[in-house]
Amino acid sequence: MSTPILQLKNVTKIIGGKKIIDRLNFEVPRGEIFGFLGPNGAGKTTTIRMMVGLMRMTEGDILIDGKSISRHFEQAIIKVGAIVENPEMYKYLTGFQNLTHFARMVPGISKERIQEVIKLVAMENRIHDRVSTYSLGMRQRLGLAQALLRKPQLLILDEPTNGLDPAGIRELRDYLRKLTREENISVLVSSHLLSEMELMCDRVGIIQNGKLVDVKSMKEFTDTGDSFKVLFEVGDKEVASMLLSAEPAIAFNLIDDGLEIVLNRDGIADVTERLVRGGVKLYGIKKIATSLEDKFLEMTRGGQIV
Repeated sequence: MSTPILQLKNVTKIIGGKKIIDRLNFEVPRGEIFGFLGPNGAGKTTTIRMMVGLMRMTEGDILIDGKSISRHFEQAIIKVGAIVENPEMYKYLTGFQNLTHFARMVPGISKERIQEVIKLVAMENRIHDRVSTYSLGMRQRLGLAQALLRKPQLLILDEPTNGLDPAGIRELRDYLRKLTREENISVLVSSHLLSEMELMCDRVGIIQNGKLVDVKSMKEFTDTGDSFKVLFEVGDKEVASMLLSAEPAIAFNLIDDGLEIVLNRDGIADVTERLVRGGVKLYGIKKIATSLEDKFLEMTRGGQIV
């Protein structure tokens, strides 16, 4: 089994006597998109800054491809491409000139590689325009191209969807999937858009108050087991309520569209039969999938994400 591309081992950060990050441990395998979530003040951005060497750890270690970010920084960081907050570019230069400028800073980046990343982020038609004419989505694409220049094994993106419209967010999601599939790049991404993280990520880690709450695959986060929430769209909610109230084992909530009930597969058939026998018209029965947002709010007790 190959070494994970990213490993956090008992990572701790103390600032002004306060423990901001408390013994954080998790791994990111190769070729995976890993979502990194946390409520306001949880320590997510602090952790990302330590990953890329912008902030020192108080204790613990971060390994990138087996190399310590604190002891072997150059060997570790050469494997990383990152966008922390907003990508900064020279606006008076063209996109191509920006990429050429950044390429000169790192030995071994060829003109062919520059063309590769331009094609990868689909900027062929605008790469020779000045950055000052780019939309935010185009600047995000250019930032992604810059981060990919040296063929990183790990891409770290802090809030990459900030300011993007729905089309731009979908494009970014497609690009990241393409990278993991075609270039076997691992991606660690943070975002406040939980619905997008659910569509994008293979696994998700949640931190709160500097501590790791849980790390699970997306399926594990949203899988509710044998029982799940079901919406019954009915013609007469009052009659339906009276019929179901006669059965103490059935707990339901009245909502605008009908009744929500947590049931297993056999329970759906039983409730349907009870309602139909009671003369209630049924217009729809729909399983309501548990979302990442539902689980996040449950695990953090309503903490707001940033």
